[in-house]
Amino acid sequence: MSTTTQDKTAIRNAATVIVLRDRMENPSILMGQRGAKAAFMPNKFVFPGGAVDAGDAQIPLASPLPRVCHDRLEENAPAGMQTALAAAAIRELWEETGLVLGQPGTWPGAVPDDWRGFADTGHVPTAEPLQFVFRALTPPGRPRRFDARFFLVDAGAIQGDLDDFAHACDELSHLQWIPLTEARRFDLPFITEVVLAEVAARADDPAPPQSVPYFRNDDEESLFLRLRGHPMPES
Repeated sequence: MSTTTQDKTAIRNAATVIVLRDRMENPSILMGQRGAKAAFMPNKFVFPGGAVDAGDAQIPLASPLPRVCHDRLEENAPAGMQTALAAAAIRELWEETGLVLGQPGTWPGAVPDDWRGFADTGHVPTAEPLQFVFRALTPPGRPRRFDARFFLVDAGAIQGDLDDFAHACDELSHLQWIPLTEARRFDLPFITEVVLAEVAARADDPAPPQSVPYFRNDDEESLFLRLRGHPMPES
C-alpha cells in the first residue's frame, strides 16, 4: 500500500507475498479482496502486495534473502533491487494483513514513518524466509503497470497469531485463509491463477527454487521465460 506519488503510466517495481499455511497437510494461502473502486484489479481476490517505496532500500533487515533468491532477483533487473523488494514485501504484508515477518529486536536508528507500527511490535524485518518464486510484468494498456516479484513464505515464519488481522489497513477486505485446492473458485486475476499453479507444485518442497518463471509482457511481445532467458518447456 504505497502512498508515494508516481507517474501512473510508469512501470513500477512491486513485491507480492504468498503465505502458505499447513503446507504438508492441507495447504492454504492468505488472500483478500480489492475494493470495487480500486484502479488496479477491482473486486479481485489477490495476495498482499504493492509497489516498492523509495525508502525500502534503506530498511535494515535482520537477515538477508536466501542466496539463490538474491541471485535470481538480480537477473534482468536494475542492480541492487534485492533489499528494496524484500523490504517492500514485508511492509506490504504488515500493512495489508497486520502479520509480522520479522524477528525480535530493536531497530538501529530512527524508524521510518511507514514502519512505526511494525517496529512497535518489537520486531525487525527479516528476509531469510522469503523465497522468490515468480515474476510478472503487467501487460500494456492497463491503468497501472507493475514489474511484480512474488515471494513465497511459510506461515511458520510469521510472528504471532495467524488469524489476527486487527492491525491490517482497509485496502483488502475479506482477508482469509483459502485452501489451495479451492482458490480457483474465487474471482482471481489471470496471473494469480498462473502463480497458484507454481505454488501448488512447490507446496511440499521447502527449498527455494533454482529457477523462476518470468511472465514478461512488454510493448513488442509476451514471453513466458525462466530467468536467464531460458524459455519454459511446452506443456
